[in-house]
Amino acid sequence: MSAASAHRLALVTGASRGLGATVSRFLSAEGFDLVLTARGRPALEAAASSLASFGTRIVAEAGDVSSPAHRRTLAERVREMGPGLDLLLNNASELGPSPLPPLAEYRLSELESVFRTNVVAPLGLVQELLPNLARGHGLVVNISSDAALAGYPGWGGYGASKAALDLVSRTLARELADRPVAVVSVDPGDLRTAMHQAAYPGEDISDRPLPEVTIPFWAWLLHQPRAEISGQRFRAQADRWEVPG
Repeated sequence: MSAASAHRLALVTGASRGLGATVSRFLSAEGFDLVLTARGRPALEAAASSLASFGTRIVAEAGDVSSPAHRRTLAERVREMGPGLDLLLNNASELGPSPLPPLAEYRLSELESVFRTNVVAPLGLVQELLPNLARGHGLVVNISSDAALAGYPGWGGYGASKAALDLVSRTLARELADRPVAVVSVDPGDLRTAMHQAAYPGEDISDRPLPEVTIPFWAWLLHQPRAEISGQRFRAQADRWEVPG
């Protein structure tokens, strides 16, 4: 939370379902005002309406974060809510083709689309919102994956984009240390979500936990000193949340 102000504001991408919706509910319960975005308007508006009972301000702006115009619109919505931004959660992600193809057969146009959503869009939002993040002593959280590290067959396109996002996160953390803006990446672990189901079409993924399993991690992360966590990579379901090295 911001050290500079009692007013707390978060922007959450991919907020209509899965992890994004879960963290949005947690943040709203914690008293954050929210700007929420996702591609599907009906699902996003339903998710936003479900938070009304918490009494915080909610703005839902449907659109695709890979679009520069939409990123500019989100920045405008943030500025309308207040001068500072405490939290930018870059959760929106693109899996790529389903079933997942091997890299040797991956259509490069589809790979470019994955990178636009998973790497360019998070960086673009940081660029658009940097003044607001600096005023709010803000935290940028980029959602990563274990596929960024493991080299799983079929996961090369998605994993490569998340590996690139991890590097973007570490580099930004060092470059923005004097702004002051903190940047971390978070691997939420396998979750029972629509994206995970798309990665395993026709398979039963009911053994995966629901996104609510990550709530203890988020409750911990948001109360850490920002300068001390910046540049780190976390695993939200691990026994030890920090990733050594």
